[in-house]
Amino acid sequence: MNKLPEYLNELETKISKQENYNITISKSNVGWHIEHILLTINLIIEEVQKSNPENYKWSFKLSRILVFSMNKIPRGRAKSPKVVAPKIYDEQTLIEHLKIAKFRVQELKNISSDKYFNHPFFGNLKLDKTIKFLEIHTNHHLEIINDIIKN
Repeated sequence: MNKLPEYLNELETKISKQENYNITISKSNVGWHIEHILLTINLIIEEVQKSNPENYKWSFKLSRILVFSMNKIPRGRAKSPKVVAPKIYDEQTLIEHLKIAKFRVQELKNISSDKYFNHPFFGNLKLDKTIKFLEIHTNHHLEIINDIIKN
């Protein structure tokens, strides 16, 4: 079952806390993490839709095997690619990007299973693995958001 709709609903409840900040948990505030999640979801789904299954090539990636088998991204291990690193955002843009993400997540149902996304660390991920990555990634940042808000 795709957990992304549930995660996006939870994210929506955090938007009002977008300015919360705790340097002991993260260098970035809650809004940054929300925007990063939404940029990632929106960009990846767009890339999957544009992919040509004929260009798909599988490759061995130990990092993919570890993250996917643990269902967890270790904290502080990777840096976000610039394309999904938030620059300017506010409550209104977060709400707008969330609406787009909810729509795109629904579109996943209509995408062919042989479409794929080329992840910078994990290589080519077919649709099912792309969804799993988005779930793991979103949950990773939700945990950080929850820790920021808690403290």
